[in-house]
Amino acid sequence: MSTGTAGAPHGGQLASAISNKVVHVMSEFTGRGPTRARTYLHEDLITVVVQDTLTKGERSLVADGKAEVVMTTRREFQETMRSELVAGVEGRTGRKVIAFFSANHIDPDAAVETFLLAPAA
Repeated sequence: MSTGTAGAPHGGQLASAISNKVVHVMSEFTGRGPTRARTYLHEDLITVVVQDTLTKGERSLVADGKAEVVMTTRREFQETMRSELVAGVEGRTGRKVIAFFSANHIDPDAAVETFLLAPAA
């Protein structure tokens, strides 16, 4: 995929840059970033799959049967991180994000951040 503007990263470089941005933002907002991230690029859709995202405190809550508390908190983090994640993707692709989708999962510990881009000019 050759997403982006002239001189902007594309293909594997773009995927790596987006993965790194998502990990950095998650770390800044939650105090701990995921240990694994992989970005998939397809035309107007970018999806980042992150794994091993839960903090020690969140893992403790899950162990105590409070997974829904963790999921609620994670949804709030996603809303709070939204603008920075979108700006990061827009800055790296040179394209406008028209929709952002985010979902978390407890077991396995994984999440997805998906960005729908405006059609290329």
